[in-house]
Amino acid sequence: MFHVERYMDTRARASAPQAIEPASRTSVREVPRPKIIALANQKGGVGKTTTAINLAVGIALAGKRCLLVDLDPQANASSGLGIAIKRRGGSHFALISPDSTEQAIVPTMIDGLDILPSHPSLVQLERELQGTSDRERRLQMALIPVSTRYQYILIDCPPSLGLFPANAFLCCDSVLIPIQCEYYAMEGLAQILADVEKSKRMNSCLRVEGVLLTMFEPESVFAHEVADEVRTHLGELVYDSIVPRDVALAEAPSHGKAILQYAPRSRGARGYVELTRELLMRQNSNHLPEETKANDEA
Repeated sequence: MFHVERYMDTRARASAPQAIEPASRTSVREVPRPKIIALANQKGGVGKTTTAINLAVGIALAGKRCLLVDLDPQANASSGLGIAIKRRGGSHFALISPDSTEQAIVPTMIDGLDILPSHPSLVQLERELQGTSDRERRLQMALIPVSTRYQYILIDCPPSLGLFPANAFLCCDSVLIPIQCEYYAMEGLAQILADVEKSKRMNSCLRVEGVLLTMFEPESVFAHEVADEVRTHLGELVYDSIVPRDVALAEAPSHGKAILQYAPRSRGARGYVELTRELLMRQNSNHLPEETKANDEA
């Protein structure tokens, strides 16, 4: 149904180019830093921003300090958390002047969760940055001054394969890919996987965090077929957690709240609670020594 086998073959290759060093003399890898995850899919309407908001809230509620970076000019992650959008503030300000990121960060109503909000002016900024030599490293430089304040940084990318996703892929550890359980969304999965592979030329540490099935309708036979197809090709990369289609998920942003605040007992809330738990468990497993993992598997 779609071509991801080529991506799986590429994952198995042992060699990888060296990452480009940041413009600053201080390497991002030389200082304590959080786990940085970009949420990306070049197709819109797949639940990417909804996932960014609710996963960030879930991580904060789990006791981890989290920063949500809204890199989408539509600024839906910002408005979805009830943050007023200010022109040339937030991520726009940070990308222009990386040393000013701390002043651009805004606290949310959730303890432990901050946001670097967005504004439609990012569209103009993207054009202005095209002629600069460090255009793909702006976000990397902007996050250096605040990196030690957080345990997790989530980046909500715009639905494109342009400059801002390139910025996110250069500075993040991994990419989480939400995919709606329908045909056209699946077609785009191969493209985003290929883009992650290309980005490894500049960030050799980059990997796919996981693929999240969203807007799942249990009564739909085709939705189950899509889910089975994705799992067949990508195996353990696909999260066990599935986010169902839920009216409450669509209503929550209009109230400036995450689903865990707006309707904590809803199906959508349960889906994101399970996703948060699974992601944190994966992270803990990834940090275990190899001999410990081997003992656990035995």
